[in-house]
Formats: sequence, C-alpha cells, structure tokens
Amino acid sequence: MAGLVKKKQGSKIKKSLGDRIADVIIYVGLALVALSTVLPFLYVLAGSFATDKELTEKAFFIIPEVWSLNAYKYAIKTANILRGLRNSVILTMAGTILCMVFSLTFAYPLSKKHFRGRNIVLNMVIVTMLFGGGMIPSYLVYNAYGLYDTYWALILPALISPFNMIIMKNFFQELPQELEDAAYIDGCSDIGTFVKIVLPLSKPVIASISLFYGVGFWNDYFASMIYLKTPDKFPIQIQLRSIILLTSQISEVVMDYYDMNGAPPDKAVKMACTVIATVPILCVYPFVQKYFTKGVMVGAVKG
Repeated sequence: MAGLVKKKQGSKIKKSLGDRIADVIIYVGLALVALSTVLPFLYVLAGSFATDKELTEKAFFIIPEVWSLNAYKYAIKTANILRGLRNSVILTMAGTILCMVFSLTFAYPLSKKHFRGRNIVLNMVIVTMLFGGGMIPSYLVYNAYGLYDTYWALILPALISPFNMIIMKNFFQELPQELEDAAYIDGCSDIGTFVKIVLPLSKPVIASISLFYGVGFWNDYFASMIYLKTPDKFPIQIQLRSIILLTSQISEVVMDYYDMNGAPPDKAVKMACTVIATVPILCVYPFVQKYFTKGVMVGAVKG
C-alpha cells in the first residue's frame, strides 16, 4: 500500500495533446514579448559602440563590426558626465530616503481603523491626485520660500506620493493585528511596534515603493530644467540634454574628424547618452526584484 502511494506521488500528470500545444503557444508568445523588450536596448547598446557607416548601412544589429569608444569620449569631454552622475545619485538617494520616511509614517496611522478622522485625511490626499496648482503657481511658491535653484524644490513636492502611500496603507492593513497586540503586551510603544514589528514585515512594499521613488528622481528632467539654474547642480538628464543639443549643432569640421576616427557625433552619441542614463538605475532592479511583485500585489488587493 505504501509503495502504491509513493508511486502515485512520484508519477507526473500526463498532459493531453491540446494542453501541450497550448503551452508551446504560450511559451513562444512570452518569448517574443521578452525579445521585443530586450532587442531595442541591445541595439542601442551596440549602436553606442558602432561607427556612423555601420549605423547608416544597417537597420539593425546587436554586435558592431568595428568597436569604437569615440561616442563615449565625446560625451564625457563635452559635458561633465561624472558630475551629473554624482548629482543624480545624491538627489536620488536623498529624495528616496526622505520620501520613504514621510510616506511610511503617514501611511501607517491611516491603516488603523481606530484612528479618528482617517477617512477625511485620506480623502484630502486623494484630492491631490486629481487636482494640482499648476506650473506657474508652483514656481512662485518655491521661489517665495527660497527653494529655487536647490534640490529641495525637487524633493519636497514629492515627499508623499498619494498612489504610493495608498499602496503602503493597504499593505499595513493586511498585516496580522495579533502581532502588534503581542508587542503591546510585551511593553512596546507605538513607535517601537512600528520599528521592530511592522517595518521588518514590510520589506516587500518598502523595496518596491523605494524603487518607484528612486526611478522617479533619477529620470526627473522637467522639474530640474525649471527649478535649477546652476550648471554644477544639474543631474545627469540635464547634462545629457546639453550633449544632444551640441551634437545637433556640431560643425562639419568636427563631424569630419569624428567620422575619420570611426565614431559619429550624432547617432552614436545619442545612443551612448541613453546607455549612460539607463544602466545605473537598471542595476538596482536585481536587488529588489524578489520583493517587487509581492509588494505591489499585496498592497493593491484591498482598499
């Protein structure tokens, strides 16, 4: 009898021909979707190392025939890329940390049903998702408070994202209340319970929302262009914009020089700028990938 049970447990369920065909179609479809997202980036990466001749003659390639670093050399010499990267890293890290501190401490009280007036506060937050003051009033306010040409003009308006805060609030509501009650019985205060019990259990939502904030600050372009005027404070996006504008206005003499040396100051430089702006933030994804899906899905199930 025991041997029969083991045999049944070890045996695989045989799929019908229709199920196997359906699996093949699904796998092929998913593979095509994956290729459609990966191949454009591979082309941009390869094009940043290619020559003008190869970019002109070939519509698509993944491995360039002639490798050249002239596009990256031109980009680094034309503008201070390292300074822009440093500014973007500082802005992203400071903005993400401050946003997470304010969003977590704001979302946790709103997740408690015994908190009086939480629906009023929540509705006030939701209103900000639908209505805004506009660009000119915002500019006047930032300028009046002395925030113009400082990173605070980029960080303070984004301290609490209503969408991200609601996701964290829903995640906190799904945590077992018994754990917090046990902490109170053991003598923990509200802050102690939040730090020692709630935050360790909230790694998925913390990682995923931190990624949202980090990508937002890293890709910020429009606000930086409006509220920053000192070149030493420009993030990487503004630095890359200046490079692209310079390549479109480059003289024919410089164009001939780079063509003779195998690197175009137009197409390849734009691709190199795309790689420079994408790779640093892309390296963050592997560290939060295992928390990303769980954090977003659990926090978005119930309202």
